[in-house]
Amino acid sequence: MLLECIERETGPDPSWSILWLHGLGADGNDFVPIVPELLRPGWPALRFVFPHAPVRPVTINNGVPMRAWYDIVDVDLANRADEGGVQQSVEQVEALIAREVERGVARERIVVAGFSQGGAVTLAIGLRSAAPLGGLVALSTYVPSAGKSRQVLAEGAARQPVFMAHGSQDPVVPFQAGQQSAALLRELGFDVDWHAYPMPHSVCAEEIRDLGDWLARRFAAG
Repeated sequence: MLLECIERETGPDPSWSILWLHGLGADGNDFVPIVPELLRPGWPALRFVFPHAPVRPVTINNGVPMRAWYDIVDVDLANRADEGGVQQSVEQVEALIAREVERGVARERIVVAGFSQGGAVTLAIGLRSAAPLGGLVALSTYVPSAGKSRQVLAEGAARQPVFMAHGSQDPVVPFQAGQQSAALLRELGFDVDWHAYPMPHSVCAEEIRDLGDWLARRFAAG
C-alpha cells in the first residue's frame, strides 16, 4: 500500500516531480510551505509529493511511537539507523517514484529530497539506484550505515547529482557528519554540491535560494 501523501502541482501536466521526505516526528505538512519560497518564473510545471512516514516506536525516544522513516537505536551515527527500517522506507519511496513514472514523469526528471531522517533515506535511495534519478537533495543529514556504502552502491548511481546542505551549529546531526557524508559520496564518484550555513538543525532562506539555483540547473539540463 502506498504511503499517504500531500501533493502540490505548480501547473498542468507536470514534467518534473519532487518527492520531499520530512524529518523525525514531523509529517508531510512540514515542508509544504517551502513550495512558494522555492518556485521561480520560467520553471517547468512541477508536482511536489510530501509523503507521511509510518508511525513506529523510536528507541532513542523511550519507544514513543511517532512518524519515523526508521528506528533510531543509538546516538552514535555509525549505528544510529535501523538498517531494516531504512530498507523498508527505500522500498516505500521507490513505490512512490514508480507511481510518478506511471503518471508520465520520467525517472530522470524525479528529484528526491529529504531533511534529517528523510535526507538519510534519500541518500540510501540514491546509492541503490541503478536507474538514475534527476537529483538527490540531502539537508542536515548523513549517509546511514556509511561503512556499507560501497556494498550497496549500484552501477551508474554516481551519475545522480547531489545537493547537500548543513548547519554549522546543528546539535542533532553533527556538522562533521554531514561533511564526512559529502566526502564519502565524492569518493564514490558522486558530484556533490555542498553548502554550509550558520544555523542549527533547520532550514534557512539562503539554503532555499541555493537549492533553487541547483534545481534551475537540473531543469535547464533536463
